[in-house]
Amino acid sequence: MSVLHVNKNNFDSVKNSEKTVLLDFYADWCGPCRMVSPIVEEIAAENPQYLIGKINIDKEPELAQEFHVLSIPTLTVIRDGNVISQSSGARPKAEILAMLKG
Repeated sequence: MSVLHVNKNNFDSVKNSEKTVLLDFYADWCGPCRMVSPIVEEIAAENPQYLIGKINIDKEPELAQEFHVLSIPTLTVIRDGNVISQSSGARPKAEILAMLKG
């Protein structure tokens, strides 16, 4: 499955997904975000049981504020509409997968 670009128009359907959701809050100008992006895309391609979304904080500041994103990249895991895990900074693939399984 590919990465879904999340915005305020499709956010409710993402948040209420039956699948566990991984949201990658990023910005195009962010170096660490560019390091995490291919890992997130790889996880999306290999794990169709998860819904993987990316949120550009420059285009969706309201969503970034709602999730208290203070630094990027921030990875947020949502299950059953609730945030179960959140992590700021670049993370290796194994840590991101562990967040999803947690």
